Amino acid sequence: MDGVNEIRGGSVQRTYTAEQIAEILGVSVRKAYSLCETTNDFKVIRLGKRCLRIHKESFDEWFNKTGGAS
Repeated sequence: MDGVNEIRGGSVQRTYTAEQIAEILGVSVRKAYSLCETTNDFKVIRLGKRCLRIHKESFDEWFNKTGGAS
């Protein structure tokens, strides 16, 4: 998965799923959901009771600030 340049349906992906965040961070999906529930460091969009999306640009900015990107 190339999260930075991944394309969905002909347009650039603007959100991540918790599963994608887990893969990027190298943590469990449960840990990614937990992070999304408690963070104010990046934007999390809740879509109903059990669905959420993470604003890609704000997550990537946070990830780069934490030293996650090489």
